[in-house]
Amino acid sequence: MKRIVFGGGCFWGVQAYFKRLKGVVKTTVGYANGNKKNPTYQELINGRATHVEACEIYYDEKVSLDILLEHLFRIINPYTLNKQGMDEGLQYRSGIYYKDQKDYLTIKAFIDSKQSKTKQKIVVEVLEEKEYYLAEEYHQDYLDKNPTGYCHVNLNLLKEEERK
Repeated sequence: MKRIVFGGGCFWGVQAYFKRLKGVVKTTVGYANGNKKNPTYQELINGRATHVEACEIYYDEKVSLDILLEHLFRIINPYTLNKQGMDEGLQYRSGIYYKDQKDYLTIKAFIDSKQSKTKQKIVVEVLEEKEYYLAEEYHQDYLDKNPTGYCHVNLNLLKEEERK
């Protein structure tokens, strides 16, 4: 099983989307690559923590990192800095956070390919994952618990044949 962490705006929608994708075994939401240990949601929204709202994705051989990246780019606007949907701020930046250097090479090739097809600058952050802290329990699987909750991600972008 492999693991990657994505930032794509509010983590509720990112998790709701990826947990439905074939080959994704487990997802969690949390806070990645910030300025302090064990941040809280309150610290993020008050600007005391600089982490990105992120979705941790464990996946198996039924899906590749390239396919996961295609899905990430399907649900985000890769040209907006610190903003997705109605959410704006540092915590809502888009990013790809890796641990494995081989994953970095795949990510770089993917982004280079996407960038070669547009004049708009892709601003998705690509960094080694420094740390990942689980978000509070009420954020985990939030849209399952609150089906009418806000979601900037169009969950209908996941095609029937791609769903679990």
